[in-house]
Amino acid sequence: MPFEIQSLSVLAYANGFTLWHYRNDTDTRAQLLAAGYFNPAAHLVRRGDMILARSADAFSILHVTAHTGTTVTVAPIV
Repeated sequence: MPFEIQSLSVLAYANGFTLWHYRNDTDTRAQLLAAGYFNPAAHLVRRGDMILARSADAFSILHVTAHTGTTVTVAPIV
């Protein structure tokens, strides 16, 4: 299933940093980590933001590692 913009919400914002929450009960963690999954939110997220992500099979803390204006790259924080 593709990214759902209505499932992304702000939990906290301070000093140019945003902590997001994203929930998708049908996509897996691997899908959330796939290249381009969060691209539809490129106009919202920034490099350095964190996303608390609940997927069908896991809860993950993701870090926005790169942002080009149209593409978003995330990586899990381990």
